[in-house]
Amino acid sequence: MRFRTFAAVVLVAAVAGVGSYLSITTPQRMPGETWDGLGEPNLENGERVFWAGGCASCHAAPGATDENRLVLAGGAPLKSLYGTFYPPNISPDPAAGIGSWTLSEFGDAMVRGVGKKGEHLYPSFPYASYARMTPRDINDLYAYLKTLPESANVAPAHALSFPFNQRILLGGWKFLYLDDKPRVTLAKPDAKVEQGQYLVEGPGHCGECHTPRDALGGMKPDLWLAGAPNPEGGQGRVPNITPGEKGMRGWTESDIAYYLETGFTPDFDSVGGAMVAVQKNMARLPAADREAIAAYLKAIPAH
Repeated sequence: MRFRTFAAVVLVAAVAGVGSYLSITTPQRMPGETWDGLGEPNLENGERVFWAGGCASCHAAPGATDENRLVLAGGAPLKSLYGTFYPPNISPDPAAGIGSWTLSEFGDAMVRGVGKKGEHLYPSFPYASYARMTPRDINDLYAYLKTLPESANVAPAHALSFPFNQRILLGGWKFLYLDDKPRVTLAKPDAKVEQGQYLVEGPGHCGECHTPRDALGGMKPDLWLAGAPNPEGGQGRVPNITPGEKGMRGWTESDIAYYLETGFTPDFDSVGGAMVAVQKNMARLPAADREAIAAYLKAIPAH
């Protein structure tokens, strides 16, 4: 009798635990009113956000150059320790792309990692950073994307090993790591540094590559931008970009801004690797944005 009672208690606790997990980790959309009353989209700002967010770097076809980078057909493989991710088509095509998506569906994907069908999206799409973006910027970006060429390309499905191919687990990951709080607390930042913080921590998603991660794939907050292993698992290391001795202590704000504009370092070297595409995106931003990014990178904790 005691065993039956014990077994019943264990069963109830197990059911309650599963129920709590599912409740906590069910995909959560933003309140509908988040996307109301944003006014007429600013396409010029939408294009600015497009380049700041590096949309073309992942969603353009592999090897696309020049104007073809604006055809967001998807499909460029992103190799990782968990398998290979294939960024989807986000062109305005109504069937293969996001042409049939509403602003709220697009916004939920950007800041909550929730797809059109209500499914969890993998954080290879950097919504853990985009969560800091303003609704107005997302509205402007959404409108700008709708002006780009359509593509009927259907990107391959992700090729992930078990258990990483189980989307239900992403609910737990979001519970642990998804929020819209600042990555670092800065002492009395001015407007320029605050703008840089928004660009770096939000649309620029710099920490996705430059910050080391724990065993579950979450960023280590105490090592923000302190450098990290190659995210594709190969040789090489993503550099430390803090103002510390192992980072960019010898770089001035002007050096950083110039590097983002031209790709040249203070010692006359040039940008290489995956940073080439990032630098080309940064070069499309207004000079004030690059200067704000530089100011922020000099203001964060050194490592």
